[in-house]
Amino acid sequence: MTKQKGTAEWEILRQVTVRLIVPEERARFDQLLETRHYLQSARLGGQSLRYVAEVDGEWVALITFSGASPHTKAREQKIRWTPRQRARRLCFVVNNSRFLVLPERQRYPNLASRVLALCLKRLNADWQEHWGHPVVLVESYVDESQYRGTCYRACGFAAVGLTAGYGRSSRDYYLEHGQPKQLYLRELRPRAMGILRQGRLAADLAEHEEKISGPCPLRASQLDSLLELFNQFKDCRRGHGLRHRQAFVLACAAVAMLMGAGGYEAFEDECKKLTQRQLRALGCRKNPKTDRYGPPSDSTFFRVMNKLDAAEFDLRIGEWMMAQEISILQGLAVDGKCLRQRP
Repeated sequence: MTKQKGTAEWEILRQVTVRLIVPEERARFDQLLETRHYLQSARLGGQSLRYVAEVDGEWVALITFSGASPHTKAREQKIRWTPRQRARRLCFVVNNSRFLVLPERQRYPNLASRVLALCLKRLNADWQEHWGHPVVLVESYVDESQYRGTCYRACGFAAVGLTAGYGRSSRDYYLEHGQPKQLYLRELRPRAMGILRQGRLAADLAEHEEKISGPCPLRASQLDSLLELFNQFKDCRRGHGLRHRQAFVLACAAVAMLMGAGGYEAFEDECKKLTQRQLRALGCRKNPKTDRYGPPSDSTFFRVMNKLDAAEFDLRIGEWMMAQEISILQGLAVDGKCLRQRP
């Protein structure tokens, strides 16, 4: 009897296929997650992919992958990368953010691992096609008070440690919920964790590291001191209706340059990754139309910095860096770049 049941299940599992959903299926997909997944949410942040698993056209599982968690102590300790490397290479890590098996688990005990394995085989290729860069490591957080993580272990994931028990309540704030989750990691490329912590990436990854850097690691208290530094500069601009104060623009430029940006457009791109809390600490004024803080544009950087003494700007940043602890500087992409004004 057991053999027959196992044989029947394997015949079903052989028929399982996974594919990305099409836009017309999004409403159904989200509704199932919101009503049947224990988190009761279908919201995914940033870049993401949504898969459906089928048997003869019938949906049997839903699974999503999205951007990795900004910081998890257990992951950082396992990879052993520096804060600077994490900031610039987090894009190569993805999070299995939702996984919902629709039939009862007792009916097909191995369905979850079969679906997960099929997704992992195609995940890197799909991510490159949709988001333009590869991924080498997958993470997943499992509430072991409800699940045992069996399907993850069966697919080569390793449990590396518990989270601190905090959940995001908004973009910049976290609240303690008292339910630590087990972090599982699985390499999509051999020695992926070693690759992420090495000094120089392979060519196929290095080209994307230059284009896609991660979030700024500086905290609001550290950014306050940078703003105070540039408040000492005289604003040479004239006219009414100036949206951004000069000190804010210069502080943003300094942060962007320390994160590795080398031009005005790159300054804007880097500052778009700053959180609302970081922008506020740098002296940003809220946009009355959106009630949010926003970074300067590349043209604003150009206008402000072309009126500036570049040597003094570099000198002040150097003084600020000398006053910081070494642990702060390790999180920055300080590589000897200096400010270059357009002719």
